[in-house]
Amino acid sequence: MKKIIFLFLLALISCKEQRKPVNNFTSGNVFGTYYNIQFFGKEKLDYAKQYDSLFSEVNKSMSTYKPTSDISKINKGDSSIIIDHHFTKVFKISKEIHEYTSGYFDPTIGILVNAWDFGPEGKVITLDSLKINNLMLSVGFQNLNIFQGKIINPKKAFIDFNAIAKGYGLDVISEFLNSNGHQNYLIDIGGEIVAKGINVESSNIWKVGIEEPNFDGTQSHKKVVALENAAMATSGVYRKFKVDVSGAKYSHIINTKTGYPSKTNILSVSVIAPTCTIADAYATAFKAMGIERVRELLKAHPELKVYFIYEDENKEIKTLSLNEFP
Repeated sequence: MKKIIFLFLLALISCKEQRKPVNNFTSGNVFGTYYNIQFFGKEKLDYAKQYDSLFSEVNKSMSTYKPTSDISKINKGDSSIIIDHHFTKVFKISKEIHEYTSGYFDPTIGILVNAWDFGPEGKVITLDSLKINNLMLSVGFQNLNIFQGKIINPKKAFIDFNAIAKGYGLDVISEFLNSNGHQNYLIDIGGEIVAKGINVESSNIWKVGIEEPNFDGTQSHKKVVALENAAMATSGVYRKFKVDVSGAKYSHIINTKTGYPSKTNILSVSVIAPTCTIADAYATAFKAMGIERVRELLKAHPELKVYFIYEDENKEIKTLSLNEFP
């Protein structure tokens, strides 16, 4: 009898060990940066090929750095391109955010991004106000539409989804993991995050860091936040900026109203949203909008939580949490 009980207990222990969740971790490079994907499952699984395939689809659709992508062909004037479901989703979400931000989020500002040498194409050596005004004539995402699967672009605007496509890439991986039954995972692409469930190893909500705005290129965390079934994107000026003769900093975020880089005291803005596509786009727009305009917009958007790191009039680093940013 004792032997039977012992074997029964041994079987229970063995079953528990077999059911212990396996930590599956994959890392690599994509979209000009790194990616780390971690999920817990019942067994060891290698999704590296699936990840690469999905990333390749997004790049083929919307990468302005790939001359053979659909978006590059459209920007070169090819009106025969039938856009895929990735392009269609990002286009429609961009339309909504363009409207909600009163045009501060505008994917047609890409021509000015390139002109200011913040993008994939060459620098305009002589960039005076006349040149900027001329380039601004094609800017205006409200002029673009989709008809029978094709982009209607009457002003031949240069379309640039780089301020939203990386976030969308995280959501694509999230959908893939969801479809395969995974409920606890963390996706990190270049500091943009999607978190679902918990970190099974610690039995806690996922914790992620927001970088300190270090102008010397070093990395440290300003803040650590708990992220539960949500996404977070951060846009910062402290690594990619221009400085004028007076020492004022101009961010790589181009003001869609003026065509000039945004002169700003905002060093970093982090946005928590239901999806990383949305978080990524708003993080970009909020840099150009400024804190007061963002305060006003957030009254109608309780789903967005925002954290600013900025310099006050004395050049001291300050922080501001809005909409109960954790």
